[in-house]
Amino acid sequence: MDPTGATAPPSRRPHPLLFLAVAAGWLALDQLTKSWAVSRLPEGDIDVVWTLRLRLTFNSGASFSMGDGYGRWIALVALVIVVVLVWQGLKSTSRLTAVALALIVGGALGNVIDRALRSGNGHLLGGAVVDFIDLRWWPVFNVADMGVVVGAVLLVVSSLLPEPDESPPDTSAGAADEA
Repeated sequence: MDPTGATAPPSRRPHPLLFLAVAAGWLALDQLTKSWAVSRLPEGDIDVVWTLRLRLTFNSGASFSMGDGYGRWIALVALVIVVVLVWQGLKSTSRLTAVALALIVGGALGNVIDRALRSGNGHLLGGAVVDFIDLRWWPVFNVADMGVVVGAVLLVVSSLLPEPDESPPDTSAGAADEA
């Protein structure tokens, strides 16, 4: 409701519940798959189909295992970005944008949780991210990484789509012209 007492059109209302549900769901899916990978994959790799295999690795660096030793700083920057994205996601009036931001937030938090809770050098955020999806022609990644990438692509798509009109079309003018 705005100060005049009118409610916002349904297409212009924020979608905080959608944002929170997708972010929480993606984070849960990421952590469940990583827990499975840590418990099952030390026994050996699993060849799935063609070049896809599941292989347990730990990444203490940045994307694609670059920046080894900078994991703590990467996690701190990620937390700052997550705060901004949560703020934007909670007030997003586009469903697509809310979902895109939620996937990014869920993925980023999944990897930050790994850095905070997985064994590492004993320092704050000194742990390693669990990666286990191996295409053999691309760096090993995880469900959180998929959320960040897919969310980023969806965010670009949503920025290219036109905004819905805020006011309904005026049909009275057309009727008067015809008379």
